[in-house]
Amino acid sequence: MDDLRRVTERVSRLGHPDDADTPRPLLSLEEFFTGNKCVGSIGCNLPTAPTPDDMHEALKRIAERPDVADVRIQITQFDDPEWPFSDTVFVFTSSTPEEVLEWFPEDLAPDETWDGFDPSVRYEPYAVPNGTRPIACWWD
Repeated sequence: MDDLRRVTERVSRLGHPDDADTPRPLLSLEEFFTGNKCVGSIGCNLPTAPTPDDMHEALKRIAERPDVADVRIQITQFDDPEWPFSDTVFVFTSSTPEEVLEWFPEDLAPDETWDGFDPSVRYEPYAVPNGTRPIACWWD
C-alpha cells in the first residue's frame, strides 16, 4: 500500500475529515510523516513553510523528552489530494503551555499554545497518558 493511500484510510476511518461531524483524527508522528513530502501539510502559515522532514525532526526531539509521553498530529482538513493538513499538534506532558512553546526552534514555533483539548471540537478516542495533559500547539 502506498503512503498516500495508507494515510487516507487512516484519517477517514471515522468519516471524512472535512465533515464537521467527523471526530478529528489524532495521528502519531509516524502516521503523519511517513511518506509525507507535501510542504504546506503542517506549518504552512509560518514565514517560510517548513518541509515535512524539518517539522518531523523538531517534533521527534520534543517527543523524546523525558517529560513528554506522546505527540499527536490533529488532522484539520483533507482538501488537498496530496496529503492531509494540520494546524494543531498535541504534546502530552506535565509541562505548561509556555514551557512547550520554548521547546520549538524559533522558525517552527506555533503561534499559540494552550492547555487541553478544544471543547468545541470532537476528537477520535484517545487515552491521555497518566500524569500528562494535552498541550495544544497551533499555527495560524
